[in-house]
Amino acid sequence: MKLYKICNKISLLLHVLASAAGYFVMEAICRHSFIEAWNYMTQRPLVFAYNAAFIFTSSLIVYLFHRRVFWRVLVTLFWLILAIINGVLLLNRVTPFTGPDLHLITDAMKIANKYLPVAGVVAVCILFGILVILLLMLLIKGPKYQKKIKYRYNIPLILLAVALFAGSTQLALEKRVLSNYFGNIAFAYEDYGYPYCLATTIFNTGISCPRDYSEKEIKRIEKTEKNLPETQEEKRPNILFLQLESFFDPTLVNYLNISEDPIPTFRKLMKEYSSGYYKVPSVGAGTANTEFESITGMSMHYFGPGEYPYKSILRETTCESAPYVLKKLGYTTHAVHNNEANFYGRRSIFPNLGFDTFTSEEYMARENEKNPNGWVKDEVLTDEILKCLDSTEGPDYVYTISVQGHGAYPDEQILEDPEITVSGAPTEEENNKWEYYVNEIHEMDNFVKELTDKLADYPEDVVLVMYGDHLPTMGLTVEDLKNKYLFQTEYVMWDNFGLKKKNENLAAYQMAAEVMDRVGIHEGTVFRYHQARRNTRNYQVDLETLQYDLLYGKRYSYGESGESPYLRTRMRMGIYDVTLDSIQCISEADHTYYIKGTEFTPSSEIKLNGEWYDTVYINPTTLMITGTELNDFDRLAVIQRSNSSTRKPLSKSYDRSCYALYSNNKWKLTESAGANEN
Repeated sequence: MKLYKICNKISLLLHVLASAAGYFVMEAICRHSFIEAWNYMTQRPLVFAYNAAFIFTSSLIVYLFHRRVFWRVLVTLFWLILAIINGVLLLNRVTPFTGPDLHLITDAMKIANKYLPVAGVVAVCILFGILVILLLMLLIKGPKYQKKIKYRYNIPLILLAVALFAGSTQLALEKRVLSNYFGNIAFAYEDYGYPYCLATTIFNTGISCPRDYSEKEIKRIEKTEKNLPETQEEKRPNILFLQLESFFDPTLVNYLNISEDPIPTFRKLMKEYSSGYYKVPSVGAGTANTEFESITGMSMHYFGPGEYPYKSILRETTCESAPYVLKKLGYTTHAVHNNEANFYGRRSIFPNLGFDTFTSEEYMARENEKNPNGWVKDEVLTDEILKCLDSTEGPDYVYTISVQGHGAYPDEQILEDPEITVSGAPTEEENNKWEYYVNEIHEMDNFVKELTDKLADYPEDVVLVMYGDHLPTMGLTVEDLKNKYLFQTEYVMWDNFGLKKKNENLAAYQMAAEVMDRVGIHEGTVFRYHQARRNTRNYQVDLETLQYDLLYGKRYSYGESGESPYLRTRMRMGIYDVTLDSIQCISEADHTYYIKGTEFTPSSEIKLNGEWYDTVYINPTTLMITGTELNDFDRLAVIQRSNSSTRKPLSKSYDRSCYALYSNNKWKLTESAGANEN
């Protein structure tokens, strides 16, 4: 009891020490290492002290209650659980736990088995139940502060502490101890601490309203575009964007020795066609943000730190984009990605960006052709891009997102006989990572050659922009690079109809406008703005105002109604429908059947009478099932299932009855009757 009284007297001091110790444990969990947490604390003491102060300030609420022990335990558990969530996520992905993830709680619960085995999920539920019981017991039976709480003193002191903390935040930002712009959110969490970064991604989102925002200001900005020419009515070329995952020139790394040029094709194309550096909004990760800039013409600089519009504003509304603008000119718009459809939520986001079709890996017959890291090889994209172009008679806009170069890169030597060898990295582990990476982008370079060779002979005009979305996740610093800049890769604007070569450095948000300008298209609020105002006075200031108006403001740009003209598209998955055409009995003994149709892939799965059935992929026209005799009135359908852990259906064929498919059945219908069955 005496100890309890002593603790009460020095409560505030103990509170400070507990906050610092608790924060240290949090960072150790997030970094998966007490040594890393110690290095962070000793190397960045001011940042550590700031985050400890954050924990301290957030826990001052305990001084408003008699059950202080209970509230201290509750606050501690709150921060500890957040740390554990982040630690578990970082074992399975590069991106840490952020504010937008809070909106995905229900989805996270559905895919918890991705991060924990079934036994682990059960154990977590049991532990949670025990924890709740213990907390209730502590609330009822735990120690209680006996003296009267002096609210008239405690509340002002707590408010003063909050105000001082807010002031210290502003000072830390001004002195660059902290940053409110995250080029790489994973690196930001390591540099600035979990509590600060998490809070920032929760509360600092979207685009702040500019001081001079008004209808008059928007009209003034629009008047600066009056000298732009009219859009040409002549035949329009196909416009292709190819975003190459983590693709950049490794010869720019000072310390690397590479046995041969890993990207000879890309380098040759840079010499022959329009090219330059490509300014991107992120480093080492953040593919979706480079993608957002390239598609919409909007800069990520004005959004909250670490924000992904795919996870925030685009879940709520449509957004003016290259697909929407080009659709008005007769273009059909396609997205192609050799990864699963739900990665970055693309399946639900792309309709808000105006895409007509989306071909993900689940719709690619060659989706099982993977690199040692388990990513689908980029060479499969050539056929898929050509399929998009061949699917329409008019012009096409095709935005392709590659994945082969994706990390994390193995720190062990897994390539037995690498075509290209690498040396010079500080450690053997880093050398292995670079060697793996260099050989992967060499294969990507071969894919670029194959694609451009086929497009060179394509009977329609094509302009193809190729670029890396960001630097690879290698912990590169400015000092490591010959070009002394982390936020850039390189691009090539290739074509098959003789565009004039023009070398200049461009930002990702400027590229679509540049391409349109080169082919005589001057449409779209943001794209016209870039074409008229790039590199002029107040260019960035007015761009911020324009972006705010289109996404968060009153949309003065769209006239008196303030209504966006861009409606969510009814996007289809895949270019062509999956069809179910016939059944062929292979073995009556064990009831083995070939299911014949079109557009099958390894992600195709049979549903028999509404139930999933084990399915073997043979080829794009054949699936196989075995073990159950098919009766005349059994119903079959072919489902394209997501390759994510949810395994949700993405699309399905029509249900067909076996009597309409089984060639040897007396109930077999004529072709005309079968066509009308559904």
